[in-house]
Amino acid sequence: MTNPLLEHHPLPPFSRIEAQHVEPAIRQLIDRNKQAIEDLLQDQDCYSWETLLQPLEQLEDELAQAWSPVSHLNSVRNSDELREAYNACLPLFSEYGTWMGQHPRLYRAYQSIADSDSFATLSTAQRTAIEHALRDFRLAGVALPEQQQARYGELRKRLSELGSKFGENVLDATNAWTRQASREELQGLPDTALANAAQAARQKGLEGYLITLDFPSLSPVLNYCENRALREEVYTANCTRASEVGPNAGQWDNTAIITETLELRQQLAQLLGFDNYAELSLATKMADSPQRVIDFMEQLASQSSAQAQTEWRDLREFAQREDGITELQAWDVSYYSEKLRQARYRVSQEDIRPYLPVSRALPGLFAVVQRLYGLDIREVEAFDSYHPDAQLFEILEDGEIIARFFLDLYARSDKRGGAWMDDCRVRRRQGEQLQIPVAYLVCNFTPPVGDTPALLTHSELTTLFHEFGHGLHHMLTRQTVAAVSGINGVAWDAVELPSQFLENWCWEREALALISGHHETGAPLPGELLDKLLAARNFQSAMILARQLEFSLFDFRLHREWGQTADQSVQALLDEVRAQVAVVPLPSFHRFQNSFSHIFAGGYAAGYYSYKWAEVLSADAFSRFEEEGIFNRDTGASFRRSILEAGGSQEPMELFVAFRGREPKIEPLLRHSGITT
Repeated sequence: MTNPLLEHHPLPPFSRIEAQHVEPAIRQLIDRNKQAIEDLLQDQDCYSWETLLQPLEQLEDELAQAWSPVSHLNSVRNSDELREAYNACLPLFSEYGTWMGQHPRLYRAYQSIADSDSFATLSTAQRTAIEHALRDFRLAGVALPEQQQARYGELRKRLSELGSKFGENVLDATNAWTRQASREELQGLPDTALANAAQAARQKGLEGYLITLDFPSLSPVLNYCENRALREEVYTANCTRASEVGPNAGQWDNTAIITETLELRQQLAQLLGFDNYAELSLATKMADSPQRVIDFMEQLASQSSAQAQTEWRDLREFAQREDGITELQAWDVSYYSEKLRQARYRVSQEDIRPYLPVSRALPGLFAVVQRLYGLDIREVEAFDSYHPDAQLFEILEDGEIIARFFLDLYARSDKRGGAWMDDCRVRRRQGEQLQIPVAYLVCNFTPPVGDTPALLTHSELTTLFHEFGHGLHHMLTRQTVAAVSGINGVAWDAVELPSQFLENWCWEREALALISGHHETGAPLPGELLDKLLAARNFQSAMILARQLEFSLFDFRLHREWGQTADQSVQALLDEVRAQVAVVPLPSFHRFQNSFSHIFAGGYAAGYYSYKWAEVLSADAFSRFEEEGIFNRDTGASFRRSILEAGGSQEPMELFVAFRGREPKIEPLLRHSGITT
């Protein structure tokens, strides 16, 4: 039988992919690519874009198309068999990447094109792709002695394995903990959360209600449950996942993985001539030095600290007045924050939920995009799917299909937590053919329960818009060179700009009129409720900023300072960062780092600061829409042209200045966050 991963498909053949197909296909494609590259280098004396780089792009794209659905399925329909096949391929990719990155003749071929007279005649995208490739060759150790090159390969391979295992441990630890509960124990939970918990119990053949650590189950307990002991139990289980403490102490423990990962990253950085991994990380980012990043975060901390302390004091005083709580604990914070929000603004996320059914929010999102960019989005009913929740859509401009995306919105046990966008197909030129981009957009919202449709909180709505912003960056690109098409080649600390930018429409009256509508009556969000929602927008915004700065500073300092002392401790550094910027005291058993997948199983190592860095860009970019009209088509066209269509073809600061007319300012971010200095 033909291996479906070796065939060309406009969209992934999900129904035909089995775990047994994965490793043979990837091994065969990598072997084929290696031989084809050797043949290309042997057959030429003089290299050009057409004779070398275009064939290379085709080879790489075919490999990416085979791996893309495997990686996606491993995240959204995980199984033991698929996990084993996925992990078996990681060393193959690691070795292949090292082989290419350290290939001296391939490096010299790229360099010869860059040094040739014809280089100036190439397009901006082509030149940028070559410049990025030469940089990446150097970062792959192409100039290292043979023994050190071999060590580089070993480090990359092991780090890939560690990252995958870290993520698996988090998923397994999340799935391992459940808590059966009675209706009495769940006093205070909204009806939607109770229905979800009852459905979870029925699916397991249990009576009553079942609480899990999936966010749609966890969040309502911490926000609304009146049972303080149960909140503590759930909070403890969640913040000790994959660690040496807590209810599953020692099982799926990521502590040793964290230490080994940091040690190997430090070795990798020093092997390449950097003092630390933070410096290596910044080699491909906007920020020009580690100190610039530290200064940026400390500036935000100093400007928001007083307000954060005031917000924390207000919360403690409220809890004492409300229930006589003299010592507010970490598992009380979300609960009393929600009560304080309701007391001040008479609005909660649950009040908004009936007005944000997915059946209204999704078309509303599409309507916002249509007004901004003149695009139409339609659902494709028949396609090769991997789960009943998955949907497929097409984006059209002037009746022509320019992109597609898969949408997978709801939480389930075989799906990793969080929300993300990933590329399925990249926009590129194949001879006379144009391959249109395809994206995966994934969230973990509460699914429909019985006859009740899926209803979003406003926070979930912003998540949906955030991921769609990433998707538009990938799908609206005009680039045809794969290396800089869509999100490819975009500096990591600028890649969050389009996603955070699109969130702004979730707070605009004119946009919310398109997005909201009661799930039973279709009635628009009442003006009084909308006023309350907008008034509460910046509730505890400084406390939230302090938490994000805690994550960012911890990540960056960890990768900058690891290895400097003999008695280094991840927990000690985290405690030090918390003493500097945090306002909410956390219990000693808190092991946030053990499930910090962004930096230990994702691409954010020494880069978590990117969220705030890019938020400065996005807030300032949106301020132009505030000045010219949030649905101003000319302004939308300018943003699309300068940011979304450009992909990674130019430096992000150049693109921002092209849109805004100047470099970014921090004031719009502080203003949008309601932080006064």
